Parts: sequence; structure tokens; C-alpha cells
Amino acid sequence: MQLKTILNRVERHKSFVYGAVRFGDDERSALEVVVHERANGRPLCSGCGQAGPGYDRLAERRYEFVPLWALRVFLLYAPRRVDCRRCGVKVERLPWVEGKSQLTRTYQWFLASWSKLLPWQQVARAFRTSWQSVYRSVEMVVSWGLAHRNLDGIEAIGVDEVQWRKGHRYLTLVYQIDGHCRRLLHIAPERTVRSLLSFFRMLGRTRSAALRFVCSDMWQPYLKVIAKKASEAVHVLDRFHIMARMNKAIDEIRAGEARRLKQDGYEHILKHSRWCLLKRRENLTDQQTVKLAEVLKYNLQTVRAYLQREDFQRFWEYRSPYWAACFLVDWCDRVMRSRLEPMKKVGRMLQSHADLVLNWFMAKGAISAGMVEGQNYNVKLTLKKSYGFRTEEAVKTALYHRLGALPQPEFAHRFW
Repeated sequence: MQLKTILNRVERHKSFVYGAVRFGDDERSALEVVVHERANGRPLCSGCGQAGPGYDRLAERRYEFVPLWALRVFLLYAPRRVDCRRCGVKVERLPWVEGKSQLTRTYQWFLASWSKLLPWQQVARAFRTSWQSVYRSVEMVVSWGLAHRNLDGIEAIGVDEVQWRKGHRYLTLVYQIDGHCRRLLHIAPERTVRSLLSFFRMLGRTRSAALRFVCSDMWQPYLKVIAKKASEAVHVLDRFHIMARMNKAIDEIRAGEARRLKQDGYEHILKHSRWCLLKRRENLTDQQTVKLAEVLKYNLQTVRAYLQREDFQRFWEYRSPYWAACFLVDWCDRVMRSRLEPMKKVGRMLQSHADLVLNWFMAKGAISAGMVEGQNYNVKLTLKKSYGFRTEEAVKTALYHRLGALPQPEFAHRFW
């Protein structure tokens, strides 16, 4: 089977035919395929897309195609210029390439598909191209996907922020966390009111009103925007963020008490006890289980804070929001009398956001920040795999490409 037959099967273009196939003059590891226009074909204006009379012809150009048998493949064609009545003299529109790019559309989609699996630099090395070519390919794919994605039917979203650079440089991320679809919907710089407002403007009033559940942490700018733009949705403060606050309070108490014990000559009591206090009991190693049992023998502030957190775990076992609210009030009252300032801070936080905390029972556990944290883990993997993006636009492009579940056009043949 000849190469022209294969190209006609997988990459056939109307009004163009494939001609001679030869090895490149400067490199024996490249194949060059000459492309001709059909005798009765009229060029299309690149501006308006209308057919017009030919004006003249430019020099021959090389357009890189998908490699074949580890050989680079180039399409050779001398573009015509069109004398368009509307746009004037324009270069003709070519069906295999976008604008002035030297990479065919098929090759760009090919590079972008591999970029989901490998770091961009490795993709460039594997296919003997440049990092910029890989980036432009991913950028094209993301632009096409964002323009053609469907945002209807979104019922549950999760809002969170991630730090992508030193110096407290954050990105606000909004995910769709429905049971049938989990994807990244929106990226905005920083974690301000304006950051989240940009998502609701993009989503529109009708789709925003159709939201049933919203999951977020207790960052005040997010709470303010969600209360205004998604007032009909059930806003859930998930248990992950609440328990994370408690763990942070326990660790703060442990660190302060460990310093005091060290000064008094009792350093060994809380030494190596951090993770046995923060981890769940079922996840403890044998050594951590022994250490926890040893620490619980002492009447320490750390132990009291740990027992308060374990007591709060009963809150999630309730089925009735009424009795859960009663337990929450009672637990907060006991914590406020504990003289443990970090835990009292958690108690005040729960009291001020009690309605949102109790929404967890209205959602009946159907929505969880665990889905959001899972997506955040993939975000961190993507950023780590990139070895550090220098620009915000490159970060957005990589994250939409990896997590956006963007649509793809139909091809006559898939090369990946």
C-alpha cells in the first residue's frame, strides 16, 4: 500500500490531491508529500471563506504532519492568493492548517493528546519538535474545546483555591462534581470576590439558578459570592475542611505544649506524636498505635483537644438535622469552656457557620469536598509535571487540557 493511498484514507481534503512522495534533500529521516490543487478547484478566501479568482502564487511551504515509521512527514504546497471582492487580496484558506501555522491540525491534535500523558518537553523530544510547537498545539486544542463545550445540566459545583507560585500566588478553581461528570469548569487568578464572580458571569443567570449544590471551604469572599449568585442552591461546608481546621488546632496545641515540656525536661512525651494524633485510628501503623496509647495516659492539653475532635466525629453519624444541630450547640459550649484557644477558635467558626455546616445533612452526603480535593491533587500533579510554568496563561492552558474534559472534533482517523 502506497503512502498516498494511506493519506487519502486518513487525511483526505476536498479540492486537493496528493502528488509525488520523496525523501527530504537535507535529512533522510523525513518524507515530503507534494500537494496540488484540483484543476477545477477555486481557492477560498481566508477572511470570508468565499471562493474567488486566483491572484498569484506564493513560494512553496512545508506543513508538518503526523510522523510515520519514525519518519517526519511534511506536506509541500505553494499557497495561492485570492482576489476577493470583500477582503481584497488574501492568501487562500487551507483545510489542513490554521492560519500561518507550520503544523497541520491533525499533527497538533496528535501532539496535544500525548501531552496529557507526558511532560511537554518529553513530547517535544520524542517527536523531534520544539516545546513551543507542543504548547501552541495544546493551546489550540484548549481554545477549540472551550468554544465547543456544553455547560448545560450542571447541578453541583465545588470551589477551592490552589497555590501555584511562591509568594501566596493563588488560583480560584471551580469544578463540576456531578455524579455523571467531574471536570474543571473555570480558572481565575487570586482568591477574591472578583475571581469567583467571573465564573458566574461565564455560567450565566439561567445556569446559575439551576445549581442544586455548591461545596466550598470557609473563605469569606467565596461565601459572599455564593450567597448572592447561587442563593437557591444548598451550600455545603464539607467535613473535610472542618476536620482540617480541627487538625490544625490540635497540631498548634501540640507544638506549644511540646516546647513547654522540653523546657521542663519531659521532651519524650510528645516526641514523634504528631501523625499519631492527626491520622485516623484505622490508618495508624503499629508503632503509631503504641505511641498514641502512651500519649493518652497523660493529662495533657493535646490529649484533651484530641478527645474533643474524636467526640465531634459523632456529628457526622446523625441522620436528623435537628439532633445534629443540638449536638453541635452542646459540643461548641463544651469547647468554649475548655481554655484551649485554638479549639475555641474552631468552636466560634462552627457557631458562625452553623447553617452551612448543617447543610451537609440536607445534601445527604451526596456532595463532598473529597471530589474537589481529588481534582486538586491532579492539579498539583499537572503543575509538578510541568516543572514550573512561568506564565498564568500557560498554567490555565495545561489545567484545562488535563482536567477540563474538553470535547474533540470528529476525525476520519485517530492517530492516538
